[in-house]
Amino acid sequence: MPLLLTEADVRAILTMPLALETVETSFRRLGDGAATSHPRRRLLIPGKTILNYMAAADSAGGYLGLKIYSITRGKARFVVPLFRAETGEMAALIEADYLGQMRTGAASGVAAKVMARADARTVAIIGTGLQARTQLEAVAHARKLERIRAFGRDAQRREKFAKEMTERLGVSVMPASSAEEAVRGADIVITSTTSKTPVVEGRWIEPGMHISAIGSNFAEKREIDTEAVRRSDVIAADSVEQSKIESGDLIQAFAGDESRWATVREFAEAVAGKVPGRTSPEQVTLFKSNGIAIEDIVTAGKVYELAQQRGIGRDIPMWQGEV
Repeated sequence: MPLLLTEADVRAILTMPLALETVETSFRRLGDGAATSHPRRRLLIPGKTILNYMAAADSAGGYLGLKIYSITRGKARFVVPLFRAETGEMAALIEADYLGQMRTGAASGVAAKVMARADARTVAIIGTGLQARTQLEAVAHARKLERIRAFGRDAQRREKFAKEMTERLGVSVMPASSAEEAVRGADIVITSTTSKTPVVEGRWIEPGMHISAIGSNFAEKREIDTEAVRRSDVIAADSVEQSKIESGDLIQAFAGDESRWATVREFAEAVAGKVPGRTSPEQVTLFKSNGIAIEDIVTAGKVYELAQQRGIGRDIPMWQGEV
């Protein structure tokens, strides 16, 4: 019978070091051809609900499945149905809000490992929501950080965020009075917002910076301006195919010159060692994270296996009449 894993079950199992391991594995398998991932699709009932669905197969790990989530009036509900590749049986049904937060943070951690300078010590985070927390946690595991500057539009919220993350990471997180103040002089810049218009400007970008843009996955939204994209010497996307559909940061920057898409690398190839993340300390690198299904499926597979080992979750009585 399939195993039901709730949010609480996932939280009991999935740590950031484990998420970093599974997400890096997912990109390596994608780069090596041992996994496949389909772009997100959206089904819309105007004025009511958006249904998002995305699928992936991990032949090396032995699982395939989907992440499905609905969004209604700002509330999202996430679930991953996980299937065994060998038999087609459903292995688990997993509530996946926390899983998604962790794997998205982990993707930026892997990007910092692969694309940021080896001596990167200072981080700027734009955005102070839930996802910003896992972004910082992941990068703090990937790099030995010394300073973090955080900016969000709400002064009280960013003060609280800075205090909580300082205690959580053991690294000083200072609230910045503006996005520019946060970004200037940073080695790694992370954008984790819901903004429709750029929160980071290219004129703030300095040689050697690494940027992870993770908040925008709609064509009409972007977090970094055209100049920031233009100044990036290396651009890698978790999925170029998906970026062409929903990455407003790149779609709007490349408008009128579609040939520029040829310069965008598949991040999986960098993780697999087929292309370098950077070739010099002076290069500006950009990781465009859309969030792709293979991250969810590889992570869900590992969470399922650990749940089985630890006796976590409960069986769902489905398909008991199968012969």
